[in-house]
Amino acid sequence: MSAPAEPTSPHDPTTPAEAASEAAARLAELTGVPRHDVAVVLGSGWLPAVDLLGETVAEIATTDLPGFSAAAVVGHSGKIRSVRAGDKSILVFLSRTHYYEGKGVRAVVHGVRTAAAAGCRTIVLTNGCGGLKESWTPGTPVLISDHINLTGRSPIEGAEFVDLTDLYSSRLRALCREVEPTLDEGVYVQFPGPHYETPAEIGMVRAIGGQLVGMSTTLEAIAARQAGMEVLGLSLVTNLAAGISGEPLDHSEVIEAGRAAATRMGNLLGAVVPRL
Repeated sequence: MSAPAEPTSPHDPTTPAEAASEAAARLAELTGVPRHDVAVVLGSGWLPAVDLLGETVAEIATTDLPGFSAAAVVGHSGKIRSVRAGDKSILVFLSRTHYYEGKGVRAVVHGVRTAAAAGCRTIVLTNGCGGLKESWTPGTPVLISDHINLTGRSPIEGAEFVDLTDLYSSRLRALCREVEPTLDEGVYVQFPGPHYETPAEIGMVRAIGGQLVGMSTTLEAIAARQAGMEVLGLSLVTNLAAGISGEPLDHSEVIEAGRAAATRMGNLLGAVVPRL
């Protein structure tokens, strides 16, 4: 059972919703786009795909908005981009705050809450992750069908009991398969990080029904559902999980796999996102 998120500090009376509304107002001012329709969070390895999403209307630094911090991980740009694709305004986060950065759960999900406050009713959460199926070679996209949150934390504060049934929308997954019928799916398991998992932990993941392992996404997905957004989760398998290939894990593999799959990922997102 997840522990509750950190309570509001007596020295900081701003609620998460108020902080998100303030950031959304500043976002509208800086981008000139009063309302966005769809949000996309790009994970490790996904950055090269952003240019295939649509026409860039504006790009700002995350630090231009209240409540955001600079990117702390290689493969994340620290930028937020407003993109026009057809009749949709897409809000693209080119970086995210990870739980292991130690900034608290609120910081991890602030982008998701800002997107909801900016008008987004749908969010696409992407990540780079390890895969447990040997057929998932590096560069394989996999739809997230469900998740297991091993951080022991929740972004929900107080006695608000949010239903997570069909958290990763079956409707949106079906829409993705219309675009790319060969897409596989799996259960994503989030560890706190930043260290990689041990082979024994990967054995545990397999035993509890997981097929994908990483260090992001689940807390954001919960916050998105709390905010009333429909969630699509999409993992890029960047390496086989610990102990499967016998090779050591390296973050540079994650970035390289993303570069190699950039066109495929960009084409997939470019085809799917305007239809959400």
